[in-house]
Amino acid sequence: MRALVVIVVVAAVLGVGARFAPERTQDFARGTATITTGGTPLVLRVERARTPAQRAQGLMGRRSLPPRAGMTFEYESPSTGAFWMKNTLIPLDIAFYDGRGRILRILTMQPCRVAACPLYDPKVSYRGALEVNAGSFRRWGVGRGDRIVVRAR
Repeated sequence: MRALVVIVVVAAVLGVGARFAPERTQDFARGTATITTGGTPLVLRVERARTPAQRAQGLMGRRSLPPRAGMTFEYESPSTGAFWMKNTLIPLDIAFYDGRGRILRILTMQPCRVAACPLYDPKVSYRGALEVNAGSFRRWGVGRGDRIVVRAR
C-alpha cells in the first residue's frame, strides 16, 4: 500500500511538471548579444531561436534564466505580430529591434499557465527580439533607440 502511495504521488508531480514543459526540446545555437547604450556596451550570453520551431518553443518550461543571459528571436525578413507567454514560467522583458539592431519597443511580459494568455504586440515591424529577465533592461539603462548586435559563438 505504501509503495502505491509513493507511485501515485510521483506520478502526480511528474504530471504537473509535464503540463508546463514543451512537447519537444529544440537545440539552440549560442552566441552573444551586445547592447550599446550611451555607456559601456553590455554583453549577454544568448540562445538563438532562428527556426519557426525554435521561436515557437522559446523559453517555455524554463524555471530560471541567468542574470546576464537571454534568448534572441531572429527573422530573415521584417516581421509583425505578437508574442505570448503560454507555458513560460518566468517574467520577461522583450526588446524588439529592427534590421540595424535599433531597439524599437520594450515590453514586460508575465508568465501564463492558462489557455487564454495575453498577447504582447509591439505594434511595429521588427527583425528580431531579445528576451531577458523582467526588469533587466530598466536596471541596465537600456531603452528605445539603443542597439543590439547578435553574434554567433
